[in-house]
Amino acid sequence: MNLSPLSFCSLSKPTQIMNTLTENPTLSQTDLLVKIALSNWQAQNTRVDKLLESLSDEQLKKEIAPGKNTGIYLLGHLVATNDALLPLFGLGDKLYPELQSLFQTTPDKSGLPFPSIIELKKYWKEINEKLIQNFNEFTASDWLGKHTAVSEEDFIKEPHRNKMNVLISRSIHEGYHLGQLILLKK
Repeated sequence: MNLSPLSFCSLSKPTQIMNTLTENPTLSQTDLLVKIALSNWQAQNTRVDKLLESLSDEQLKKEIAPGKNTGIYLLGHLVATNDALLPLFGLGDKLYPELQSLFQTTPDKSGLPFPSIIELKKYWKEINEKLIQNFNEFTASDWLGKHTAVSEEDFIKEPHRNKMNVLISRSIHEGYHLGQLILLKK
């Protein structure tokens, strides 16, 4: 069985993928996979955006379930996580480094004051706009290159530790927390 990236992906929708390659013969299999990963990440961001627009501040202040994280904490966590992509992908420093300790190393209900919901939503949009701007300039080779948290030596042994793999895992991570935030709609 051929396990090239295209044949693996084509197990679900062979006609659609083949049509894409036929309609745009300059699109390589690697470019197609990058496009799929980017489009998934952008779709997750859009889903989060739409959900945030539909939730009131009062809903975001509630716990997703008794004794669990609040919506504002999860929003801050998603903001801090995407902000961390900037230095990880070699795109500069975090825009809001203070969010790291609040939303990634400290649990919800720690008693520390959070930025307002309005501020967090603004940060979310700013960070994602900067990421998208930079992501659109990446080549397939850039996506398959190492990120800053892996050494050259380790990357030679484990080339799957690349930017695209991080983007895919962050898309899954975002989807997980989106599912939690949806619980606030009740």
